[in-house]
Amino acid sequence: MSSPVTLAVGDVIFREDLYPRLQTSAVTVQKYAEDLDVLPPIEVNQRNELIDGWHRWTAHKKREAASIRAVVTPTASDAELLELAIRRNAAHGLQLSQEDKRNMARTIYNATPEKDRKGKKECLARLLSVSLSIVHEWLSRIDKDSKEARRRRAFDLWLSCATMAEIADACHCSLGTVNQICSEFPNLEFLNKSQQAAAEHATDDFDPPLYNVWKQQEKTPGASHFGNSEVRWLDNLLYLYTRPFDVVVDPFAGGGSTIDVCRKRFRRYFVSDRALVVEREKDIRRHDITDGLPAVPRWKDVRLAYLDPPYWKQAEGEYSADASDLANMPLADFNAALAGLINALRKKLGGEAPAFVALLMSPTQWCAPDRRFTDHVGDMLRLVRSPVDMRFSAPYESQQYTAQHVEWAKAERKCLALTREVVVWRCQK
Repeated sequence: MSSPVTLAVGDVIFREDLYPRLQTSAVTVQKYAEDLDVLPPIEVNQRNELIDGWHRWTAHKKREAASIRAVVTPTASDAELLELAIRRNAAHGLQLSQEDKRNMARTIYNATPEKDRKGKKECLARLLSVSLSIVHEWLSRIDKDSKEARRRRAFDLWLSCATMAEIADACHCSLGTVNQICSEFPNLEFLNKSQQAAAEHATDDFDPPLYNVWKQQEKTPGASHFGNSEVRWLDNLLYLYTRPFDVVVDPFAGGGSTIDVCRKRFRRYFVSDRALVVEREKDIRRHDITDGLPAVPRWKDVRLAYLDPPYWKQAEGEYSADASDLANMPLADFNAALAGLINALRKKLGGEAPAFVALLMSPTQWCAPDRRFTDHVGDMLRLVRSPVDMRFSAPYESQQYTAQHVEWAKAERKCLALTREVVVWRCQK
């Protein structure tokens, strides 16, 4: 044990949030206060948090003493501090009540990582001098809550297409346990009734698309990001081309709106981008499509690849100054890169179950050289040799143009483009 140090009485900290206020003996405090000099030092950790010596410390406060002797015992965690306090109390303190013991057992066990809980109940039974069955009874709720929390964590990771090994590592359990947990997920019965309704698009906030013209006057509220998709269009595509727990791939994840819609509708998702926004950098994988397809763990489960790429010169310089950025490429290179991605996805997808590639795109006009209308959808239809399942028109509102734009159109006798399309290709092998 280290040599005692002198602390200011007011610097000693009693962690009322950590363990319950032990019963105070007024007689003991009065006795100790009569002769502080003969009292042994209290025990604190490196943060001056009290481990042992409540009555001695209280006696010093009663006498309004300025300082107190203390032995410093470093602790690595709240659980270790509490265990030390219990051991010291068992040796010479007032007997803990059964309620105190229960609360302390729960606090220690709750602070113990799940992977380290094996054998912890036996340790607590010995520490608190109670039977193992009593400890099991006290901690059963924590075990149940921990199991449910692990299940929810595994489900969230499974939705994001994490591998079984990644889920096992994050949940601190074996691959066998993870496989057993995840086997429950691809089943609507796993969800509650409101979640099932959301997964089936059977909610009041969704109107099924009946026609191939999708008009919407105002953008759906959400996180602001230059390349954010209109979430309603993606929601429509999930309704038309996927079922609950199908996998959706989005290699232009942007601000992460695909994540939000897929979570709402209980679709699994694999999202990536070449440049990550800070607030979603833990959710979006870093990948540049000019390096090839992203490393999706199970391509055979993918039913929809959703592409909302930079619209060439409309996004020039918005993401980076790199020449390899789609928005900064010459038109021929842009077309080759985007068509190459679509064709690679088309070859990768499609098998026993149908799969689709959807491209959301608008022509470039105002930002194009000489304000020339540049029909990106037309270019993709020429370069992608695959059956088109459907073309949807999702026009902009005229309010996106300023008075300057309108005056130019009048002077040049040109029409301003309001068109935007979603082209869906059916993938066949």
